[in-house]
Amino acid sequence: MIKAMVHRIREVLIFSFVALFCKANGGTTADWWATRPPDPSASYCLSWRLAVEANNLRGWRTVPTQCLGYIETYMIGGQYFRDLRLIADQILSYANEIVPAGDGLDAWIFDVDDTCISNILYYRDKRYGCDPYDPVAFKAWATKAGCTAIPSVLRVYNKLIESGFKIILITGRDEETMGPATIDNLNDQGFVDYERLIMRTAAYKGQSAVKYKSEIRKQLVEEGYRIWGNVGDQWSDLQGEYLGNRTFKLPNPMYFVP
Repeated sequence: MIKAMVHRIREVLIFSFVALFCKANGGTTADWWATRPPDPSASYCLSWRLAVEANNLRGWRTVPTQCLGYIETYMIGGQYFRDLRLIADQILSYANEIVPAGDGLDAWIFDVDDTCISNILYYRDKRYGCDPYDPVAFKAWATKAGCTAIPSVLRVYNKLIESGFKIILITGRDEETMGPATIDNLNDQGFVDYERLIMRTAAYKGQSAVKYKSEIRKQLVEEGYRIWGNVGDQWSDLQGEYLGNRTFKLPNPMYFVP
C-alpha cells in the first residue's frame, strides 16, 4: 500500500514537472513525451510493433536491430500465444452465429505460413526478422517440413470443419518446389480434411500477394463459394477484392509481405 502510494506520488511529481517545464517553454506535455529519446527495450519497440500490426508501417524490410530482444520476448515469452488465443476466440464467437447451408459452399480461407504452421524456429536463426529475408534459406527450411502447428489456429480450424464449413488454404509458397513438403507438413501437424490447398503456380509468378490472392478468391466466388471468413498473418492476405464477410489478422512482427 505504502509502496503504491509512493509510486503514485512520484508519477504526479513527474507529470507536474513536465507540465511546468512545457508551460515555461510554450509547449505541451504531449510535445515533451513525443520528443523523448525512445526506449529500445520497451516503449519504442512496443510502438513499432503496434504500427506494424495496425498496418500504419508498411514496406519495412527488417525488424529494427534495437528491437531484437523485445520481439524475441514477444514471440516466445507468452504474449504472442495469448494474443492468438484471444483472436481465435473472436473467430469462433463470430462463426458460431453462422448456420452453414449444407451445400458445401460455405467457406473459410486460411493462409499457411505463420497462420496455420509456425516459422518461429526458422526466424529464431534469422534474429526474429532483424536479418534480411533470404529466399534460398527459407525454401530450404520449408522443404524440410518442420513447421509446427499454431495451436489456437488448429483449434479454430477443427471447430469450423466440425460445424460444416469448407476450409480453403491459400499460400504464396511455390507449388512446384514446395508442394509435397507443404502437404506433408500440414498433414503431420493436424491440418487435414481441407477442401483445397492452393499454391502459387507459374501463372502467378511475380505478382504481389494482394493481386494473387484476390484473383484466387475471385475464382472461388465465381464457383459459388460463400467466403464467411479470411484469416492471415499479413495484411496482404486480407486486402484486395473478394475478401469475404470478415477478416481476422493474426500478429506477426517478424516480416512483411507486400
